Amino acid sequence: MPGLRPILRFNPLSVCLNKHQIEIRVSRLISKVLIVFKRVNLDLLTINSKVMEFTYFIGTDVSKNELDFAVMCGKTLLFHQEIANTEQAITLFIKGLTRLPAFDLDNAVFCMEHTGIYNNHLLAYLHKKKANIWLESAIQIKRSSGNIRGKNDKVDAIRIADYAYTKRDKVRLWAPKREVIQQLAGLTSVRTRLIEAKKMLKTPLQEQNSFNTKRVVSKGAAVCSHTLKAIDADLEKAEKAIDELIAKDPELKRLFSLVASVIGIGKVTATQILITTNEFKDITNAKQYACYAGVAPFIKESGIFKGKGRVSHMANKKVKTLLHMSAIVAIQYNQDLKCYYNRKVNEQKKNKMSVINAVRNKLILRIFACVNHNSTYQNNYQKLLA
Repeated sequence: MPGLRPILRFNPLSVCLNKHQIEIRVSRLISKVLIVFKRVNLDLLTINSKVMEFTYFIGTDVSKNELDFAVMCGKTLLFHQEIANTEQAITLFIKGLTRLPAFDLDNAVFCMEHTGIYNNHLLAYLHKKKANIWLESAIQIKRSSGNIRGKNDKVDAIRIADYAYTKRDKVRLWAPKREVIQQLAGLTSVRTRLIEAKKMLKTPLQEQNSFNTKRVVSKGAAVCSHTLKAIDADLEKAEKAIDELIAKDPELKRLFSLVASVIGIGKVTATQILITTNEFKDITNAKQYACYAGVAPFIKESGIFKGKGRVSHMANKKVKTLLHMSAIVAIQYNQDLKCYYNRKVNEQKKNKMSVINAVRNKLILRIFACVNHNSTYQNNYQKLLA
């Protein structure tokens, strides 16, 4: 058409070929692109093979008494079934699945949410049968489902199965923790509950001193005295059992000594870090753990709005509390961190909580540095220059 100019597409490769010129820079670029394409194709083949590996996607909604299963073949929902949360009922259900066409545990994935101890029967049976298990956080599944109106066990199971099918290229298969780690987690939970029970009894008695007569206070203290002594005795037993468990296992003992060598990290914090990282197998670097513990700051920006870095509320609050106490101790007894804290607060007028959070992050970095280098923390470490 008149008045319109043809659009010319410049291709440096075609120009070079037409002029019979060879440019080293272009040839290197093309070779790099070909290598990238080759890697992408290999990755795609790997992903496709992983996707094709699973034919059946089984979503499971877990509760204390019942298990709701939604069985999908590809993206087609076959059926929903509710069973009792018992080993016998799980065994009968899995046997029933084997009657499906071309069903095999190797081409099926069982997806479920983290529900604490309620999914132990199902996990134990599936792991014994070497099935593919995918444990996912509840909030991850909920957010991927969009706006949700209404909720029941059947719908939840279907949503979990649909999530497994939709995100099948990002499957993360679950493997159980070592039994010694499970025992350690159980003992620390018992210890925590004993401390909370002691606090529930002792705190009101202490508050009564300012508002009640001595006779009333003494009567209340006398009634609770035996219980408090029993709790103290049980606490001592729990701590002794934790110490013996760590001492008997060589790997736990090694990791515990590395973590506890960092100034400010006590026995309770070191034990909790071993449990939450699964002996540094599930969380392998400091940035991941800082995010998990709610220490890493995130910046929110939109257009011209530039927000400040703030920590996320989605964190393990127990670990965050322990790291906070560790940071307070480290500021008092570690000279480097003490100078760092005073300089930031007094000279640079930084917010105290922001500086304490930075100290938490420094402790995490030191812990992972010690573990990665298999070396205890050295307070006066000097880097050797080549």
